Amino acid sequence: MTSKLMDYFNKQPRIGILSTASKDGKVDSAIFGSPNMIDEKTVVVATGKNRTFANLQENPYAIYLIMEPDPEWKGIRVYMKMKESATSGEMLDTIKSQITKMAGEDFAQMMNATVTFEIIELRPLVDMGQGWEKSI
Repeated sequence: MTSKLMDYFNKQPRIGILSTASKDGKVDSAIFGSPNMIDEKTVVVATGKNRTFANLQENPYAIYLIMEPDPEWKGIRVYMKMKESATSGEMLDTIKSQITKMAGEDFAQMMNATVTFEIIELRPLVDMGQGWEKSI
């Protein structure tokens, strides 16, 4: 992975959808603004006590889809595997503080946990064989 990917992943504003599935294959997708790429292979997400968090406790795989409001359909699909989750700690406190600044205290208090993922694959938003680098 490259710093180009980190810059793109962390750029704001963006539309991001995190998709997860339960152990029996029931899929959930939700808009997430909190994912942050902290190094070339690691993504951290804050989540509430919700279907996404429940699914990740059963099935560690997820996809984060980033779309840009662009007529050329720019964006990437980031395939990830959960490494760990935590319902307390410095990382959760830091993310809650950032969310408070961006979206307000009420929204920040809804955050129940942090989830740390390892990136396992990247694909373009619309895959025509061009590679992810040409889709951002």
